[in-house]
Order: sequence, then C-alpha cells, then structure tokens
Amino acid sequence: MGRQWLHAKRAIVNLKKGQVVQKLVKEISVAAKLGGAELASNARLFAAVEKARKASVTRDVIERAIKKGAGIGDEKMTLEHIVFEGYAPHKVPVIVEVMTDNNNRTTSEIRVIFRKGVLGAGGSNKFLFDHVGIVEAHTAQANVDLEAAAIEAGADNFEPLSHEQNDDIPAGATGARFTTERTAVHSASTWLGKNGWTVVTSEIGFIAKMYPELDETSRAEVGEFLQELEDHDDVHRVWAAVK
Repeated sequence: MGRQWLHAKRAIVNLKKGQVVQKLVKEISVAAKLGGAELASNARLFAAVEKARKASVTRDVIERAIKKGAGIGDEKMTLEHIVFEGYAPHKVPVIVEVMTDNNNRTTSEIRVIFRKGVLGAGGSNKFLFDHVGIVEAHTAQANVDLEAAAIEAGADNFEPLSHEQNDDIPAGATGARFTTERTAVHSASTWLGKNGWTVVTSEIGFIAKMYPELDETSRAEVGEFLQELEDHDDVHRVWAAVK
C-alpha cells in the first residue's frame, strides 16, 4: 500500500479544514446580518472574525463575508435559518441550527441523519433547554473572581471553562462561560471586552436543563452521531444535552 494511507489522511484533514473555514465564513456573514458590519459594536462578529483569523482565513475573504452579510456589497446573503429538534442515540436531546440556501435539500438530509442514528429520532424538545445568551471568554489574570465578573457584566450565571472544553481558551488562561438574558448578550460581551477579557463566543443559543447519564460506550455513540451532524455543510450549531 506504500504511503497511500498518508495521502488519504492528508486529504481528509484538508477537507476538514475546508469545512471549518466555510463554517467560519458563514458565521461572519450571519453575525454581520444580525448585528451590522462594525466589529466594535457587534460582539458576535468580532468573535467570529477573531476565530477566522486564527484559522488563517484571509482578510479579503473576511471582508467579503462581512459585506455579504451586512448587505453592503455586490453579493447579498440569502441564507434561511432553520431549527431542528430531535434526539441522539440514548435519548439525548439535540437542537440543530442550520443556515441554508436550499431548505428542501437540507431538511431532507438532516432528517436522513436523524433516521440513521441508532435510536436517533425527531421530536419536540425545546422545553428541555434554556434559550439564552452565551458569552465565552478568557483572561490572563489569575485568581479572577468569576462571580464578581458575572455580576458586573450583567450575566445571570457562569461556569469555569478550560482549554480542554473549548480550544479557543488558551491553555493556562482563566476561561468562563457566562449566560445572560437573550437581550443582554451584547452588553455582557462589551463589558468583558473592556475589562481585560477576550471574548471568543457571543451568541444566542440553547443550554440543556438536564444531562442524561451516559457510560463511555454510549457517550462514544452519541459523539459519532453529533459529529455527523456537525460535518454537514449547512449545520451552523449543534446543541446537545451532553457535558
């Protein structure tokens, strides 16, 4: 077989990188559409652009994505936002957010993924999640009082966040996830940014109220199912009751 396996591995890695870049560019356009083209006044856009820069997305691509989303360039964004509710294997609740230019095609493909999942199924489950603002950020300061930071930022809750949980958090930094009212996510991000924090995520999303107990085998099966959803080009976010 020689080194064919290595070429195949590189092809897979390059494909994954391409998918990551595509999703980052789409996130930039969505953020610009929702909050405008100015990074200083759009925390979600700022966080998306920073992630794209770290992934070596070129300046021209970033600027085109911003203009497309904000409707100030030659290209106009025609993506539709769709939310799917369902269950992963072992009855783990899942919410999938999709941005697509072809509703019928994407809906059919997402339903196929759910049907393929072992015990995966559709079904309403939003009542099992809190629909909130989510801000993830880190600071180089040691011994930070996270509760005080949450109060000052206007967040309702917080939890420590490590590099292992989110690789946008540098190893050794103090990271945290702050949850807010949906209308307060921007003000929380702004306060954190002005007080020594680097915001890596600023968005409205879903956080599970309860988490099913899973053994290692079950967790692996759920992980494979969620990864297949994540790998779909039109899937924007996957929210699942898995810690």
